[in-house]
Amino acid sequence: MSLLKGMEGVFIPVTNPATSAKWYEEKLGFSPIYIEEEAATMRIASDAQTVVCLVRTPNHQPMKFPENDFGVGKYYNFIPQSIEDTYEALKERGVEVGPIGGEEGFSYFTFYDPDGNPLGVCK
Repeated sequence: MSLLKGMEGVFIPVTNPATSAKWYEEKLGFSPIYIEEEAATMRIASDAQTVVCLVRTPNHQPMKFPENDFGVGKYYNFIPQSIEDTYEALKERGVEVGPIGGEEGFSYFTFYDPDGNPLGVCK
């Protein structure tokens, strides 16, 4: 039996938590729980257990996953209601998105927040 039952939080480095929180709210529909100078905590959805914490990093560099032969280039994948609708909505909202890929019954794509952090969607 697993000792853990889920993930409480995902931490993403950003240059300005308040500015990033506004982007995550407008583009992704996340809801702010609290915003302060050093961090902003956002609820992904009303029924989601996991929160996203946007942490101010003074010497910010976008997250970069180490080179690998598995093809992974990001740390996080979010689960959409519909991958196609999510993809189109992000494009319409001016978010930089990569192409939809997939194989054997699942699809995925990468998009980027204002600080250049790669984030994923997978279904």
